[in-house]
Amino acid sequence: LSITMTSTTSDQKAASCPLMAKPPRQRLVSKDGRSLMQDNAPGSRETWFGALQDMWGTWLALRWRWVVLAFCGSFLLHWLLFAVLWYLLARVNGDLDVPDHDSPPAGHVLCVKHVTGFTAAFSFALETQLTIGYGTMYPNADCPTAIALLALQMLLGLMLEAFITGAFVAKFSRPQKRCGGILFSPQAVVCEVRGQRCLMFRVCNLLPRPLVDVCVSAVLYEERDDHELHQTAMEFSVDNLGSRPCPLFLSPLTFYHPLTPSSPLNNAPNIKHLELVVFLNASQESTGSGYHKRTSYLPDEIQYGSCFAKVTSRQGKGRSKAESMLYFDMQPCPLTLPNTHTGDALEKEHEVVQINGEDSDRVE
Repeated sequence: LSITMTSTTSDQKAASCPLMAKPPRQRLVSKDGRSLMQDNAPGSRETWFGALQDMWGTWLALRWRWVVLAFCGSFLLHWLLFAVLWYLLARVNGDLDVPDHDSPPAGHVLCVKHVTGFTAAFSFALETQLTIGYGTMYPNADCPTAIALLALQMLLGLMLEAFITGAFVAKFSRPQKRCGGILFSPQAVVCEVRGQRCLMFRVCNLLPRPLVDVCVSAVLYEERDDHELHQTAMEFSVDNLGSRPCPLFLSPLTFYHPLTPSSPLNNAPNIKHLELVVFLNASQESTGSGYHKRTSYLPDEIQYGSCFAKVTSRQGKGRSKAESMLYFDMQPCPLTLPNTHTGDALEKEHEVVQINGEDSDRVE
């Protein structure tokens, strides 16, 4: 079946629906789950202000190269700041004018022994923060200002270390980043299952650890003649589990949605563009950690009259990602039942969704 959109969207229509702005029919979610929704222009005042309001979320969203750069930069700036403060303390106290710190003039109290310049002050700030303690430089207990500055540096340094450590752990443990071994089929199919036409997609698990309580939800995003984005929930299930979660992720799992007359795909008149976004949630059996993965399907990524090849749940154990793409092999599946679609959202004479599956994006 060929789904071809004959009508084109004008610039005015695109401007009225910012999520569907140019280029025409740009997807909302990439095949690997990244959000492609348009945001404020980079560098705008609203963007920077929003980032400052949610610094924790901004930090976790940064790429690793920026995280490592921020990690190194924050500690260098911290050491540099207190190196300046220790140098100023030594300058104000007159320690820089003392030629021999082992034999200071009578009546002169040194604040930090052997801080004779900025390089020594930077070295002392570094030793203080990292508690190296080489033994040459140390604060004098008879100088209250030095003790107060020492306490301030230690408090701020501990706060910085706690934040950096927590941010690294949080970034490593994000559910989205643990799901590289969960793969969605690059294309969905429409075939007949138990006497009913169904929209189906397949998911496989390449992770070395078992997952339980697998839940799948889907939202159909539609741009209609009113130029607004409509969202409709769609129910997908595995075998006869209905809406209940799948207790074990026995790879692969095939989820299907019956194309009944009440299906959102059959009750969507005057559709200009549609995108099916699929969300998968699961948890690890041993730790209970959450896993979240999502993908999307455009009309031209749905194969009509095809079905997934039969595979056993143990075939892919130990396979690479390339070999496990065999899970998503398809074969012809002639449609013998009469079409019961009432809304003709997927089948129209000149405004139908192309379901030949060509030029579709690949799962990354």
